[in-house]
Amino acid sequence: MFKKSAGILLYRVKNKFLEVFLVHPGGPFWAKKDLGVWSIPKGEFKEDENPLDAAKREFQEEIGIYCSGDFIPLTSIKQKNGKVVYAWALKNDIAPNQIKSNIFEMEWPPKSGKKQEFPEIDRGEWFGVLEAKQKINKSQVALIEELMKLEKVS
Repeated sequence: MFKKSAGILLYRVKNKFLEVFLVHPGGPFWAKKDLGVWSIPKGEFKEDENPLDAAKREFQEEIGIYCSGDFIPLTSIKQKNGKVVYAWALKNDIAPNQIKSNIFEMEWPPKSGKKQEFPEIDRGEWFGVLEAKQKINKSQVALIEELMKLEKVS
C-alpha cells in the first residue's frame, strides 16, 4: 500500500499576485539542491488519523507555528514515488524567519558511526507562482495550479 501525506499550502495575495509558502528539506542530502525539491509543509499519517488534523500537526512540527482558519480542500495528488498527498490551502501570512522546525537524527557522514541532528526543514520562503512552480516538487505543481484557479489570480 502506498504511503499517504497531508499538508498545508499556505498562500497570500500581495498587489493582486498570488504567493505561496514552500519549505526546503533539511539535512545534508538536500543542502545543495534547490529546483524541484521544495514542498508544501506535509508529513505522513496513519489510516486512523484524520488527514486535515495530520496536515495541521505536520505544519506545526515543521514550521513551529499553529495554523487555523478556513481550510480549502485541494485535489489529492500522487507523487512520482507513489505517495498520495492530501492538501488544503490556507490564506495566511507568516514570517519565514519565525520558522522553528523539529529535528531528526541520522548517521553523518555515512558509515562514520557518528550521529548528528538536523532540522526537518532548513528554511521556508514565499514565492510567486512562476518561481514556486520551478522550486516545488514537480508532482505538487498541480496544487499551485488548482489554487490559482480557485483564487482567480496570477
